[in-house]
Amino acid sequence: MEQYSQATVEKEMNLFELQIDQEAMSYLGTTARWGKFLSIVGFVNCGIMVIVALLFGKSFAMLAPFAGGNLLGDTISRLGAFVTTIFIVAAVIWFFPNLFLLRFSVKMQSALRDTDQIQLNASFGSLKSCFKYIGILTIVILSFYTILFIVGIVVSAMR
Repeated sequence: MEQYSQATVEKEMNLFELQIDQEAMSYLGTTARWGKFLSIVGFVNCGIMVIVALLFGKSFAMLAPFAGGNLLGDTISRLGAFVTTIFIVAAVIWFFPNLFLLRFSVKMQSALRDTDQIQLNASFGSLKSCFKYIGILTIVILSFYTILFIVGIVVSAMR
């Protein structure tokens, strides 16, 4: 078995180092601009979700007295609070991937403008965080769907 010295390993790694040429810089610059645009639109959507949540809550609270009965009025109030909570939680959950995407975009633009390796690495770190967050969120949602599917089958089998 052949033994490799540290110098040999480093030399081989240098042979395969990746470099960012003009074409890659162009792609990364375009990606950063689109990422910035999408993150800003995402933040606006989060704000709209919070506003809609508050309007739903207020609307349901205003409708509750007209429901004609304590039980129905309480149900409408609770439904309004539930919808408000769901929308606000969704806005908070969606806020973070937009934040990571914005950080990627800003750092990438800075790295390309200043030819700064540290900013480049930080931008890729933010992109990794964005994809990791969305990946974990996807796993959670798929798990939730699987649980709902299983519960649906069990409930259907019990009838």
